[in-house]
Amino acid sequence: MSETPRGAQRIYVAGHRGLAGSAIWRAYEKQGRSQTDGSLIGRTSAELDLRERQPTRQFFTQESPDTVVMAAAKVGGILANATHPVDFLSDNLRIQTNVLDAAHESDVERLLFLGSSCIYPKHAPQPIPESALLTGPLEATNRAYAIAKIAGVLHVQGMRQQHGRRWISAMPTNLYGPGDNYDSQTSHVLAALLRRFQNAVVNEEPSVTVWGTGKPRREFLHSDDLAKACLFLLDNYDDDPPINVGTGQDIEVGELAHLVAEITGYSGRIEFDASKPDGTPRKLLDVSRLTDLGWKSSIGLEDGVRATFQSMSDAL
Repeated sequence: MSETPRGAQRIYVAGHRGLAGSAIWRAYEKQGRSQTDGSLIGRTSAELDLRERQPTRQFFTQESPDTVVMAAAKVGGILANATHPVDFLSDNLRIQTNVLDAAHESDVERLLFLGSSCIYPKHAPQPIPESALLTGPLEATNRAYAIAKIAGVLHVQGMRQQHGRRWISAMPTNLYGPGDNYDSQTSHVLAALLRRFQNAVVNEEPSVTVWGTGKPRREFLHSDDLAKACLFLLDNYDDDPPINVGTGQDIEVGELAHLVAEITGYSGRIEFDASKPDGTPRKLLDVSRLTDLGWKSSIGLEDGVRATFQSMSDAL
């Protein structure tokens, strides 16, 4: 265990190399925390497989964090979720159960579990309030992943009710930002569009095909905004219900495709393949509870997508 200054809080960011986790890690570093002084703890999946119960328990016993941000998860887009539902269900249930149980055994004071807006019913009222949870059928293409995340929310609530833990859950909307996954088979919609249009520019393709009709509406939150919200919630929120984290604004996928084309410099045709699934018709979160607490997002979609495209281009 690293040497930590006396009185300093030790924070473990599970999944600190992922899109959400890396942003949260950067936000803590801006506060002056570091892995060097032991106030910030992270392990790669190669160093610690959270699907394995005993190594996870041993890690918590050794490191004894005071706060845990649970950003570790197996994630993917529509194709990945629809093709490998067992993987998304099994891996995420094991990761969550192992981390939450080990955190309880190690007497972790504060824990933030990151869920997903896909936990809400396919035809939930719009914008979606937190009270919509478990009120209707889920979107079929990511049902397995959603069930796992719902289990995590209930696990956190159970820890609060049965053991008095000051643990909370946050439900972010669709995320994007530096360090996203741009693989054509497993990425989410915005990352997939950025990579697809960039490839079309490089290869001088006359057209780009986008899955679905282009009519579904989606809300997008920059990962750095999510990170700021997470730190804010750990300081200002302590209640049973999960709390939504988003921008309160959404955009048609078709409009988004045209925005990405403009940003990447693509001037060819944009075609929509209506034979492919659209997913949920609309998914806009009601963020009034978070706004009432005093937090709102600050990174606009166009500015955020431009910065993300630049970071993607630099990384590839």
